[in-house]
Amino acid sequence: MSEEDVDRIDRNRRHFLTVATAVTGAVGAGMVAVPFLSSLKPSARAQALGAPVEVPIGSMQPGEMVRVLWRGKLVFVLRRTEEMLASLGKDLDQLRDPNSDVIEQQPDYSRNEYRSVKREYLVVEGSCTHLGCAPLEDFAVRPNERWGGGFFCPCHGSKFDLAGRVFKGVPAPTNLRVPPHRFVRDDLILLGQDTGAA
Repeated sequence: MSEEDVDRIDRNRRHFLTVATAVTGAVGAGMVAVPFLSSLKPSARAQALGAPVEVPIGSMQPGEMVRVLWRGKLVFVLRRTEEMLASLGKDLDQLRDPNSDVIEQQPDYSRNEYRSVKREYLVVEGSCTHLGCAPLEDFAVRPNERWGGGFFCPCHGSKFDLAGRVFKGVPAPTNLRVPPHRFVRDDLILLGQDTGAA
């Protein structure tokens, strides 16, 4: 075997060893980097506590309500009927804050008579503003009791109308809170985020 053949074989071996070492080093660096980078990502629990929640509403029928958990809070999403919407203008003198003057209770985009972005959909936290109990839906209209339907807290008797506005003479001091939210599409609400891309 000539000296030239030996040099060529040595170069090929060195090239092979160089490539094999580089590939092994890259794989090893990747195996070390993946767990390290994964440790920087928020845990599933942390994400659940603060992440926005998508609420599909495409199949909701008028009069139907869904309950969603967001940041450990119960949120009601109610698709109101035309009758429910018509009842919102009645008995305003019975409400403590009919015009939603307590600014902290809702974002600016829901400071209207419906307390919503789209009049048909009400999005409120399902937590009584008295002691944090969960109000029950009571959508039955009872004119003899001057009740047009809404939410009733059985713990201490607080009542809220179908826009989450509190009645006078009950322990709850303010309306139900409207959380930040936006409509990503006509059939999807993003709860917990009201600006930016979905």
